[in-house]
Amino acid sequence: MKQICVRKAILIGGILLLAGKASLSAQSLGEHPALRERTVVMHIVSRIIEQNSVISWDSENTHETISGRPVGLKLAGSNLVVAIQFTPFLRSSGRHTLVAQCQVWVNIPDEGISYYTTMQTIPMEFDEQVLFYPLGSMRAENEPHIEIQLVMEPYSNP
Repeated sequence: MKQICVRKAILIGGILLLAGKASLSAQSLGEHPALRERTVVMHIVSRIIEQNSVISWDSENTHETISGRPVGLKLAGSNLVVAIQFTPFLRSSGRHTLVAQCQVWVNIPDEGISYYTTMQTIPMEFDEQVLFYPLGSMRAENEPHIEIQLVMEPYSNP
């Protein structure tokens, strides 16, 4: 993982976002009466933060899904691919769980391709902001990194 940290400035540039949307049809999941109580809305903000906390790229997406069904997100650059699935699990207690599965492929010049995978179980409540760092958390402000902010809300009729 240290190799990723050292070479992030080279690898992060030129990110392309591909987001997978969970849906049953052209109709909103929340409009299906049988699914309405299990439907959640996930707001995802992906960004690259460069030196001195400057945001060099960001993308916002909103996805509807149901408990137990993942929402996929893929970030692809010239030397980096990050594939993430966020799967919400709703609990009657109100303390829900978000499972984040992440796969990272990094092509390091003269060293080849490295592959890393992580899985995290994150307890959360509706409207709580969760920060996810697919390349690992950054303690140094002057290091470029990828940050994903996620907020999960219950589905409500417009």
